[in-house]
Amino acid sequence: MATVIAKLGDDISTDVIYPGRYMATVLPTETPQFAFADHAELNGKLKAKQVPPGSVIAAGKNFGCGSSREQACSCLKGYELTIVARGFARIFLQNSINLGLNLVTAPDFEASEGDELELAADRVVNKTTGKAYAVVPLPKARQAIIDAGGLIAYTRKRVMAAADKA
Repeated sequence: MATVIAKLGDDISTDVIYPGRYMATVLPTETPQFAFADHAELNGKLKAKQVPPGSVIAAGKNFGCGSSREQACSCLKGYELTIVARGFARIFLQNSINLGLNLVTAPDFEASEGDELELAADRVVNKTTGKAYAVVPLPKARQAIIDAGGLIAYTRKRVMAAADKA
Protein backbone atom coordinates (compact mmCIF):
# COMPACT_ATOMS: atom_id res chain seq x y z
CA MET A 1 0.00 0.00 0.00
CA ALA A 2 1.30 3.44 -0.94
CA THR A 3 0.13 6.82 0.34
CA VAL A 4 -0.36 9.89 -1.84
CA ILE A 5 1.82 12.61 -0.31
CA ALA A 6 0.92 15.31 -2.82
CA LYS A 7 -1.64 15.91 -5.52
CA LEU A 8 -0.44 18.04 -8.42
CA GLY A 9 -2.22 19.19 -11.56
CA ASP A 10 -1.38 19.18 -15.25
CA ASP A 11 1.80 20.53 -16.85
CA ILE A 12 4.07 20.34 -13.80
CA SER A 13 7.38 21.50 -15.23
CA THR A 14 10.86 20.37 -14.36
CA ASP A 15 11.42 23.89 -12.99
CA VAL A 16 8.70 23.23 -10.39
CA ILE A 17 10.18 19.83 -9.56
CA TYR A 18 13.81 21.02 -9.48
CA PRO A 19 14.20 24.82 -9.77
CA GLY A 20 16.81 26.03 -12.24
CA ARG A 21 18.69 28.06 -9.64
CA TYR A 22 19.98 24.76 -8.19
CA MET A 23 21.42 23.51 -11.48
CA ALA A 24 24.96 23.82 -10.12
CA THR A 25 24.10 20.84 -7.91
CA VAL A 26 23.99 17.78 -10.12
CA LEU A 27 25.06 14.85 -7.94
CA PRO A 28 22.15 12.45 -7.33
CA THR A 29 23.16 12.31 -3.67
CA GLU A 30 22.69 16.08 -3.37
CA THR A 31 19.73 16.86 -5.65
CA PRO A 32 16.95 15.47 -3.40
CA GLN A 33 17.18 18.37 -0.96
CA PHE A 34 15.92 20.69 -3.71
CA ALA A 35 12.88 18.64 -4.77
CA PHE A 36 9.92 21.02 -4.97
CA ALA A 37 12.06 23.69 -3.29
CA ASP A 38 9.46 26.40 -3.96
CA HIS A 39 6.71 24.33 -2.30
CA ALA A 40 7.83 24.68 1.31
CA GLU A 41 5.40 22.17 2.80
CA LEU A 42 6.22 19.32 0.39
CA ASN A 43 9.94 20.09 0.40
CA GLY A 44 9.91 20.20 4.20
CA LYS A 45 8.18 16.80 4.47
CA LEU A 46 10.70 15.27 2.12
CA LYS A 47 13.76 16.76 3.81
CA ALA A 48 12.45 15.84 7.29
CA LYS A 49 12.09 12.23 6.10
CA GLN A 50 8.38 12.25 6.90
CA VAL A 51 7.75 10.44 3.63
CA PRO A 52 8.45 6.70 3.46
CA PRO A 53 9.99 5.19 0.31
CA GLY A 54 7.33 4.14 -2.17
CA SER A 55 5.10 7.10 -1.37
CA VAL A 56 3.20 8.53 -4.34
CA ILE A 57 2.98 11.89 -5.99
CA ALA A 58 -0.30 12.03 -7.92
CA ALA A 59 -0.27 14.21 -11.02
CA GLY A 60 -2.25 15.10 -14.09
CA LYS A 61 -1.14 15.22 -17.72
CA ASN A 62 2.29 16.20 -19.03
CA PHE A 63 4.17 15.76 -15.74
CA GLY A 64 7.82 16.79 -16.16
CA CYS A 65 7.34 19.13 -19.11
CA GLY A 66 9.79 21.93 -19.81
CA SER A 67 13.53 21.48 -19.78
CA SER A 68 15.44 18.24 -20.19
CA ARG A 69 17.18 18.46 -16.80
CA GLU A 70 17.58 15.01 -15.36
CA GLN A 71 17.94 16.46 -11.86
CA ALA A 72 14.13 16.67 -11.82
CA CYS A 73 14.15 12.87 -11.92
CA SER A 74 17.15 12.26 -9.67
CA CYS A 75 15.77 14.45 -6.88
CA LEU A 76 12.59 12.33 -6.82
CA LYS A 77 14.52 9.08 -7.14
CA GLY A 78 16.51 10.14 -4.08
CA TYR A 79 13.35 9.72 -2.00
CA GLU A 80 12.33 6.52 -3.81
CA LEU A 81 9.01 8.11 -4.75
CA THR A 82 6.56 6.71 -7.26
CA ILE A 83 4.92 9.16 -9.63
CA VAL A 84 1.42 8.20 -10.77
CA ALA A 85 0.22 10.55 -13.48
CA ARG A 86 -2.24 10.77 -16.31
CA GLY A 87 0.73 11.33 -18.60
CA PHE A 88 4.42 12.24 -18.69
CA ALA A 89 6.46 14.57 -20.86
CA ARG A 90 8.60 12.53 -23.27
CA ILE A 91 12.06 13.61 -22.08
CA PHE A 92 11.11 13.37 -18.40
CA LEU A 93 9.82 9.85 -19.04
CA GLN A 94 13.08 8.75 -20.67
CA ASN A 95 15.24 10.42 -18.00
CA SER A 96 13.17 8.69 -15.31
CA ILE A 97 13.62 5.31 -16.94
CA ASN A 98 17.37 5.89 -17.25
CA LEU A 99 17.59 6.76 -13.54
CA GLY A 100 15.22 4.02 -12.35
CA LEU A 101 12.46 6.31 -11.06
CA ASN A 102 9.22 4.37 -10.71
CA LEU A 103 6.50 5.82 -12.95
CA VAL A 104 2.92 4.75 -13.51
CA THR A 105 0.80 6.13 -16.34
CA ALA A 106 -2.93 5.93 -15.68
CA PRO A 107 -4.84 8.26 -18.05
CA ASP A 108 -8.03 8.44 -15.95
CA PHE A 109 -6.33 8.47 -12.53
CA GLU A 110 -7.81 10.45 -9.65
CA ALA A 111 -6.51 10.68 -6.10
CA SER A 112 -6.21 13.14 -3.26
CA GLU A 113 -3.47 13.71 -0.76
CA GLY A 114 -3.66 11.03 1.92
CA ASP A 115 -5.36 8.43 -0.29
CA GLU A 116 -4.08 4.87 -0.03
CA LEU A 117 -3.22 3.22 -3.35
CA GLU A 118 -2.55 -0.32 -4.44
CA LEU A 119 -0.23 -0.35 -7.44
CA ALA A 120 -0.30 -3.30 -9.83
CA ALA A 121 1.15 -3.80 -13.29
CA ASP A 122 -2.23 -3.36 -14.97
CA ARG A 123 -4.11 -1.03 -12.63
CA VAL A 124 -4.02 1.40 -9.76
CA VAL A 125 -6.65 0.90 -7.10
CA ASN A 126 -7.50 3.85 -4.91
CA LYS A 127 -8.38 2.00 -1.71
CA THR A 128 -9.74 5.21 -0.18
CA THR A 129 -12.35 5.76 -2.91
CA GLY A 130 -12.70 2.18 -4.10
CA LYS A 131 -12.04 3.16 -7.73
CA ALA A 132 -9.64 1.35 -10.07
CA TYR A 133 -7.76 2.90 -12.98
CA ALA A 134 -6.20 1.14 -15.97
CA VAL A 135 -2.45 1.51 -16.38
CA VAL A 136 -0.62 2.01 -19.66
CA PRO A 137 2.34 -0.33 -19.21
CA LEU A 138 5.81 0.60 -20.30
CA PRO A 139 7.41 -1.60 -22.94
CA LYS A 140 9.10 -4.58 -21.29
CA ALA A 141 12.60 -3.33 -22.13
CA ARG A 142 11.96 0.03 -20.48
CA GLN A 143 10.37 -1.58 -17.41
CA ALA A 144 13.39 -3.88 -17.11
CA ILE A 145 15.64 -0.81 -16.88
CA ILE A 146 13.53 0.68 -14.08
CA ASP A 147 13.38 -2.68 -12.28
CA ALA A 148 17.18 -2.93 -12.43
CA GLY A 149 17.53 0.50 -10.80
CA GLY A 150 18.32 2.49 -13.93
CA LEU A 151 20.28 2.26 -17.15
CA ILE A 152 23.71 1.99 -15.52
CA ALA A 153 22.61 -0.84 -13.22
CA TYR A 154 20.80 -2.55 -16.09
CA THR A 155 23.84 -2.34 -18.37
CA ARG A 156 26.16 -3.54 -15.61
CA LYS A 157 23.89 -6.54 -14.98
CA ARG A 158 23.84 -7.43 -18.69
CA VAL A 159 27.61 -7.05 -19.08
CA MET A 160 28.23 -9.24 -16.03
CA ALA A 161 25.81 -11.89 -17.34
CA ALA A 162 27.58 -11.88 -20.71
CA ALA A 163 30.99 -12.16 -19.01
CA ASP A 164 29.78 -15.13 -16.96
CA LYS A 165 28.75 -16.91 -20.16
CA ALA A 166 32.10 -16.29 -21.82
